[in-house]
Amino acid sequence: MEYLTKQGLEKLKQELEERKKKRQDIAKRLEEVKALGDLSENVEYAQTKDEQSFNEGRVAELENIVSRARVYEGGGGQIEQVGIGSTVAVTLKVGGKINKKLKREFSIVGSQEAEPMKGRISLESPIGKALMGHKLNDEVNVDTPKGRQKYVIIKIS
Repeated sequence: MEYLTKQGLEKLKQELEERKKKRQDIAKRLEEVKALGDLSENVEYAQTKDEQSFNEGRVAELENIVSRARVYEGGGGQIEQVGIGSTVAVTLKVGGKINKKLKREFSIVGSQEAEPMKGRISLESPIGKALMGHKLNDEVNVDTPKGRQKYVIIKIS
């Protein structure tokens, strides 16, 4: 099962359709390149075949993801606990004290939608796993490359 937001699923479906259309373009280019002659020394043919192989692999991957997708619809109203689609604001707790200067905000998304540099983290990431199911004001321990860190949830939307 692949958890996605509605927007994430739509984005993957759009990519799938684009890649299916690209199949025809690649097949047409292959025919043109074949017409050039000896395929054993035809670099363009080899590159086009590689492109075709990559495209077909991605089509298969996208079809698999879309067929297994479970979309988070959102509950509407007040969000009680962290789940996929939630935006969570946390602050770091150091030495038993909350440091409001070390505030971070994350959107919890499926692994296919994750963009950590933009604050969109996978529910399967260490921070995502740790936050899932927790409520406002909960203290959450997260094992990170820098060691164990304690976060306090200060907002869920």
